[in-house]
Amino acid sequence: MCRFVAYLGEPILAEDLLTKPRNSLIHQSYDAQEAAEPLNGDGFGLGWYTKQIRDEPGLFRSITPAWNNQNLKVNAGIMKSNCFLAHVRAATEGGVSLENSHPFRYNQYLMMQNGGVEGFKEIKRALINKLDDQFYQWIEGQTDSEHVFALYMQVVAAVAREKKAIDLPLRVLSNCFKEAFHIIEEIKKEKAVGGPSVYNMVISDGRRLVATRYSTDPDNCSRTLYFARGKKYVCEGNHCHMLPLDGGPGSILVVSEKLDEYVDEWIPVEDNHALLVNEDLTYELVNLE
Repeated sequence: MCRFVAYLGEPILAEDLLTKPRNSLIHQSYDAQEAAEPLNGDGFGLGWYTKQIRDEPGLFRSITPAWNNQNLKVNAGIMKSNCFLAHVRAATEGGVSLENSHPFRYNQYLMMQNGGVEGFKEIKRALINKLDDQFYQWIEGQTDSEHVFALYMQVVAAVAREKKAIDLPLRVLSNCFKEAFHIIEEIKKEKAVGGPSVYNMVISDGRRLVATRYSTDPDNCSRTLYFARGKKYVCEGNHCHMLPLDGGPGSILVVSEKLDEYVDEWIPVEDNHALLVNEDLTYELVNLE
């Protein structure tokens, strides 16, 4: 079971998400608090945007555990961005490798997942057969997550046609997730593959963000997802928290589990809903049923 954080808003240092909070992402790599399996030591990844240089994000991934990577600890204190996506992995499908580490990058997009497709090996060939060459050739690893992302981007491309995905409303992009999930579940039915699929996913282009909390069996198999909104996420001494919004556009932080003890600032995303965050940092929650 993996863990992730995603941040969009006022620029902050990566260490304010990865190392400083009481329940930082690095802490979750060896002692996750809201997961059946506390260990997520099969590599990590960090993506971030510097739009004044280029639209495509930077990407730093490693197969070493996040708690034991000195490069991450040293550089987290000097990496500043308005948008971070970070992930620690507990491998299920696919071995421990850079290609299988999240987040994944497709052009200007970063994508990551907490969850998985039950019976993926049994449906992998059929899923690949539904992919156009452009999206199949993009896949580098063996994870179910990367294949789901490839299918999702194909669905988005089909909807956008001559437009760019950045021009599509966020509700359309969330509907593309619904369509991708539906296609996979239909393949599972055709192949008589049972078991739940869990699609807690985040995608961002550095300006907007969509996060889903979705399970085909939410009553028995789900993953937590929270968000906090405020002016900016800060770490002051031993305390990390979201500053209250004071009228500006603010910031939004999306997490698999709460980073700090300030329970009231964390809003749970309901099962089978998506959080849509616009460029102006306004947001809405939509039902994916």
